[in-house]
Amino acid sequence: MNESPSSSLAQAERDARIAELESRLARRRVGVRPLASGVGILVSLALLVMQRRELEYFFSSPVPLTLGVEGDYRFDALASNRYAQVHGVPTARGAYEQDGSALLVLVGLRESPFVVRRPALPGEDWVPGRPPPPPDSRPFGIRGRLLSEEDAPRYRDALALLRNMGEVQPHEGRLWLLIEGERPGEDRGRILTCLALLAFAVLNAVLLYKALKGPAGAA
Repeated sequence: MNESPSSSLAQAERDARIAELESRLARRRVGVRPLASGVGILVSLALLVMQRRELEYFFSSPVPLTLGVEGDYRFDALASNRYAQVHGVPTARGAYEQDGSALLVLVGLRESPFVVRRPALPGEDWVPGRPPPPPDSRPFGIRGRLLSEEDAPRYRDALALLRNMGEVQPHEGRLWLLIEGERPGEDRGRILTCLALLAFAVLNAVLLYKALKGPAGAA
C-alpha cells in the first residue's frame, strides 16, 4: 500500500523533530561532560593531596629512629611522621579515649617531650564520666609513628591537657606524639584508596580530552 503525501510529510516532520532533539541533547552532553570531568579531576587530586602525609609515612623507612631512654633522650633525632622507638617512665596522670570498642591511653614520659598513645593495660579501666585511673607506673619501651604536635591536630586537646599537668617537658616549645603499632608499609587499604582516586582522575582526564576534541573533530 502506498503512503499518502500527507502521511509522508508527517513522518518527515517527525524525523526532523527527532533529529533536532537529538542534536540538542548531544550539544548539552558535550557541554556538561567537560565540566563534570573537570570537577572529577579536581576532587580526586584534592583527596590525594589530603593523603600526602599518609603516603609519605607508608613509604618511609621501617627502621625505627632511636630516641633514647630516660635521662638520655636524643632530641637531635626527632623527625615528624617517622617510625620511632623510645623508652621511659610514664607520668602519674594520663588521658583516656574510647575508639570504638578499644580503650586507649595517652600518657607522657617524664622529663621528656614525648606523649605515647597505646592500648589500655589491665587495671586501667576507665568509665566515661568518671575520673580516669592513673596509668600503669612501670617504665616501658614502645615503637610507633612519631608526630610533632603540629602534625597531630586530632590530639591537640589531649596534648594540651598533658602539657598543663606539668609532667612532660616540651622541647623547643613542642610536644611529640608516638602512636603505638603504626608501622610503615602496613596500611595497604589506604594505598588502594589512593590508587582508586588516581585511576578516577585519569579516567576523567581521558573523558575531558574526548569531550573537548569531539566538536572540533565533528567540524
